[in-house]
Amino acid sequence: MTAASNVKGTASRAANSKPLELLARGGFVGYGIIHLIFAWIALQVAFQGSSQESDQSGALQTLAGNGLGKTLLVVIAVGMIAMAIWQAFEAAIGESGEQDNTAKAERVLNGARAILYLYLAWIAIKVLQGSNSSMGDNSQSKTSSIMDNTGGRWLIGFVGLVVIGVGVGMAIYGWKEKFTKHLNTGQMPQGTRKPIIRLGKAGYMAKGTAYAIAGVLVVVAAVNYDPEKARGLDAALKTLAGYSWGVWVLALIALGIACFGVYCFAQAKYRKV
Repeated sequence: MTAASNVKGTASRAANSKPLELLARGGFVGYGIIHLIFAWIALQVAFQGSSQESDQSGALQTLAGNGLGKTLLVVIAVGMIAMAIWQAFEAAIGESGEQDNTAKAERVLNGARAILYLYLAWIAIKVLQGSNSSMGDNSQSKTSSIMDNTGGRWLIGFVGLVVIGVGVGMAIYGWKEKFTKHLNTGQMPQGTRKPIIRLGKAGYMAKGTAYAIAGVLVVVAAVNYDPEKARGLDAALKTLAGYSWGVWVLALIALGIACFGVYCFAQAKYRKV
């Protein structure tokens, strides 16, 4: 047996460990809570003009407001780390050992998810430590720094196009219900299967739309040399709130994000882990 086979076997056993599965399932509950608070903040931005950070970091900061919220932040941080480890293993070994192009693309997505979950865990830890950690501020600061370098605006523009692609891909992923292949649909009671799938569909489409708008703003930031536009989801949602028609689009996106939050609770039970 080769060293590569040994490593893959060890990773496979670790990925299938019961403790990691339980922690990852708990992470989905935390991820759902983040999205429900995120949706509530988006609604406040739409109808009350709230200046609160309208992204996942804003949701985590909201939780830090009381003792119970801080306890939830600890649980969420642990859950996000577990999910990151699980997705990293899936990226390394694949979900079923398949090697076709679709499986390889899925492994790349698993790697991206691992980075996202780890980043959210880091944000949660920073918030617990009393830091006013902001995903939007970090994005704006890094964009400004990159733009100051030769070719930086071209790089930021390219990143914006990638984000647009991710958003469109996420919306299509939801519309075609491709996420169902990761669910144990056979274990779902007959009366809950369709509602759960509809929640996931609405959630992915809403998130995809928000990311696509964020990507457009990043491209605009590169063209106009305006790093403030490159604040990710925060800039995207607040830009929508600035238009009379955008308020209602933002409300629909917030509703979709709330759907995704509830869908995450279903994933905690029915996701293939």
